[in-house]
Amino acid sequence: MKTTEEMTLGSLFDGIAGFPLAARRQGIKTVWVSEIEPNCIDIAKRHFPEALQLGDITQIDGAKIPVVDIISFGSPCQDLSVAGKQTGLDGSRSGLFMEAVRITREMREKTNGQYPKYIIWENVAGAFSSNKGEDFRRVLEEITQSNISMPKSGKWATAGMVGNEGPGGGRSVYRMAIA
Repeated sequence: MKTTEEMTLGSLFDGIAGFPLAARRQGIKTVWVSEIEPNCIDIAKRHFPEALQLGDITQIDGAKIPVVDIISFGSPCQDLSVAGKQTGLDGSRSGLFMEAVRITREMREKTNGQYPKYIIWENVAGAFSSNKGEDFRRVLEEITQSNISMPKSGKWATAGMVGNEGPGGGRSVYRMAIA
């Protein structure tokens, strides 16, 4: 297993490079970032000039970008937030979550399931309750490509680790952190 000093990160919906900053503090190298807001891009370039700026997430092919150990993403929260209408993952902004899943799958297909080793998804607490918790269940199912049952309590924990059987019967574990 690699040490953190040997690990690499790609950051989708990069914003002002919060994930790359946290990664750097752990010795993890940021290889690429994706962001469309000019001011955020300027901040990321200032702090991570060596990282490739991939731009619009809808234009990225996960099989054609540099392979990384970790893909982080804080996909848009407006449609999941309790401050909004909670249209959920079917909303035009929070639905962009599916682009991060697509890119992750494309990279995994290119590397025969080896990379990324980890994904980190950050979002609002409303992600747990949007559409009565069904949106978070859908997030877990999309990431693991398996069926996930709602907890008997009807409520999700605030962070978790989920897994599924990978190709050839191997076990794939996906770690997710929700803030």
